[in-house]
Amino acid sequence: MDDKDRQIIRALQRDGRMSNQDLAAAVNLSPSPCLRRVRNLEKAGIIRGYAARVDARAYGLAITAFVRIRLERHDEATVGTFEREVARMEEVLECHVMTGQTDYQLRVVVASLEAYEDFIRRRLHRLGGIGSIDTSFAYGTVKDSPVFPRD
Repeated sequence: MDDKDRQIIRALQRDGRMSNQDLAAAVNLSPSPCLRRVRNLEKAGIIRGYAARVDARAYGLAITAFVRIRLERHDEATVGTFEREVARMEEVLECHVMTGQTDYQLRVVVASLEAYEDFIRRRLHRLGGIGSIDTSFAYGTVKDSPVFPRD
């Protein structure tokens, strides 16, 4: 991947609906080579897809929680079960493997505190193998950018 590919990616992160014509102009390429580069980035799995960015509160998901999980054991079965089941949970938008005191950090969105309690009691607790759950609730967002920094 070269600097021109990175320019294309940043432009598409800002506006994934822009036409190839507009994208080519934004990155100073002619349309055919620009489209070829986009297709190559898609084929290589660098561009994984396109999606609408939606306001979670307006959608009805007023609560964003950052949930830190520590597992009781780190054997293959416990880790595999946890990761497989969390990947299936619609409320979990992100799951990151962490260093430090916790093993995973999840970004969870739900409609209410009651829905969060239900998520913890009926979804996470039932997985087993969890040593601790520590939650922080976001009450505002200062920055939420889909655009990667320049390399």
